[in-house]
Amino acid sequence: MTQRIQEFHMAEDSKNYSDIAYNFLIGGDGNAYVGRDWDKQGAHTKGFNVDSIGIAFIGTFTDVEPSLVQLSAAEQLIAMGFEQNKLSKTYRLYGHRQLAPFESPGRMLFKIIQKWPHWSSELGSNHWQE
Repeated sequence: MTQRIQEFHMAEDSKNYSDIAYNFLIGGDGNAYVGRDWDKQGAHTKGFNVDSIGIAFIGTFTDVEPSLVQLSAAEQLIAMGFEQNKLSKTYRLYGHRQLAPFESPGRMLFKIIQKWPHWSSELGSNHWQE
């Protein structure tokens, strides 16, 4: 699945990116898949790629919640980011829909991440507005 996403992102008739847009992807199988990794700038959210990490959940979470193993994998990935000094202790967690005109991460997943540590509704001045 991640390879198909990467191929879509890199296709000339699609996004034409140099690589998959996300730094990491979280699969329904509970695995965290490396995209661009911690140190390579993503291409996931225009205006926010320079100082952020893009973590994509594989699936559609409009009407269903992600599995517990998928949520756990994301939490473990974030914890690993702290342990490896890849994430600031004061980072802010946003859903893609807060920063761009998209439905991702899906209504059900968005409700869940709003309860996670570091979730923020404070966007500053560099964000998409309707």
